[in-house]
Amino acid sequence: VQLQASGGGLVQAGDSLRLSCVASGRTFSSYTMGWFRQAPGKEREFVATINYSGARTYYADSVKGRFTISRDNAKNTVYLQMNSLKPEDTAVYYCARGSQSYGTSPYTRADLYGYWGQGTLVTVSS
Repeated sequence: VQLQASGGGLVQAGDSLRLSCVASGRTFSSYTMGWFRQAPGKEREFVATINYSGARTYYADSVKGRFTISRDNAKNTVYLQMNSLKPEDTAVYYCARGSQSYGTSPYTRADLYGYWGQGTLVTVSS
């Protein structure tokens, strides 16, 4: 399984960005997907997750109400729509695929994910 994230860039505070992550393979629709981020000098942190069908989503408190995770199983793609961006959102954003198929609980821990993309850098200037 390979995950390819894209869509990062340099924006100003208050702007929006949409990240995309395309997965290889035929089983994308069976797995939870998630987004994590890592800011300079900080540990990787959970951002958002979506279950295999797209019916359930869960967000970190820091992004709730501003970010939206979604998926298109026909395109093997998961998205992260980021609105009202803040300088503290600056980080490398990683997409990841859950380790077990048809997971039901929110996957907020990194160790629940078995595959990771290469990351895409989001920089928000003030």
